[in-house]
Amino acid sequence: MKVYKEQIDLRSHGGTPTFINITPEVKQAIANSGIRSGIVTIISPHTTCSVFFEEFVHDLTEDGTEFLQMDLNDALCKIIPDQTEIPPAGPYMYPGPEHYADVASWPDAEVYLPGGDKTALLNCDAHIKATLLGNSATLEVEDGKLAVGTTGYVYFVDFDRTRERGRRCRVIVMGE
Repeated sequence: MKVYKEQIDLRSHGGTPTFINITPEVKQAIANSGIRSGIVTIISPHTTCSVFFEEFVHDLTEDGTEFLQMDLNDALCKIIPDQTEIPPAGPYMYPGPEHYADVASWPDAEVYLPGGDKTALLNCDAHIKATLLGNSATLEVEDGKLAVGTTGYVYFVDFDRTRERGRRCRVIVMGE
């Protein structure tokens, strides 16, 4: 059995969840692998990000979000509202005082707490949403191609709205 790995570098925009269609990159990684039959797994190492398999939708909101992604986000917000208040205010306990103190001690703390702004860490909702959707998707590779239907696409989402940042995911193709 052969194993091939490739990294996809991404950029989230902050402000709202960032949905990115990574299907072309996944298909290219499969082609680069030379594997004809097996599986492909796409993994996010970030705790506020998910990888999922969904139908491609042609209709977009004004900011370019596909309707189905907007519907997914709206449904998740009904059960996991956006975090807007520093705990203990609001529905969330995280981040707590010990977490703030630890982050403040990091060498690059200014990135996470610009000017000491504790609201920059208000992403409990993003962690919970990512936990529910999961950090990976595993799909079949058949005849050297992603074996999904015509409208089946692979998406990466960063639910963290606190700031723009670089993200990545790994594509691992295994088989023969």
